[in-house]
Amino acid sequence: MQPFEKQEIIDYSELLLSSFARITGQTLLTSGKNLARRLYEAPFALVSHGMQDDPIFCYGNNAALKLWKMTWDEFTSLPSRLTAEPALQKERESLLQEARQKGYVTNYEGVRIAKDGQRFVIRETVLWNVVDLQNIQHSQACLIGRWDFLPSQED
Repeated sequence: MQPFEKQEIIDYSELLLSSFARITGQTLLTSGKNLARRLYEAPFALVSHGMQDDPIFCYGNNAALKLWKMTWDEFTSLPSRLTAEPALQKERESLLQEARQKGYVTNYEGVRIAKDGQRFVIRETVLWNVVDLQNIQHSQACLIGRWDFLPSQED
C-alpha cells in the first residue's frame, strides 16, 4: 500500500494543503480528486515533522524521498535535525523558531544531506506551521521548490 492510500495520510495531506492556503494565501494544488496522491507525486519536495522535542518526520512526498534517498519508513522515523549537517543545525533551529513565531517563512536556502552523504542546497522554500481550523498546531512543513546538488567533498 502506498502512503497516499492510507486514510491518515489522506487526512494529513488535506491538512497540509488547507493550512498552507490559510497561512500563505497561496494554493499548492487545485482541489479535486486524489489530493493525497497528487501531493505525493508533485514535482516539488514537501516534508513535514511533528512537534516532539526532537521532531520526527511524519511526511515526505515522493520527490522528497528521492532527494533524501530514503524509503517512506526510513524517512518517517528520522529526526528532522539529522537532515542538516551538525554545523548547520543551529541555523536550522533558528529558522524553525522564526516560523513558529511568524506562522511561516519564505525563501530560505540551506544545505541538507541525503542518506548516502550527498549534499544539496534547498531553495525557494516555504516553511509553515501546520494548523487546523481551531488554530491548533500539529506540525511544521517545508515546501522545497528547487534544489541543487553540491560536489562531493572528495572532489
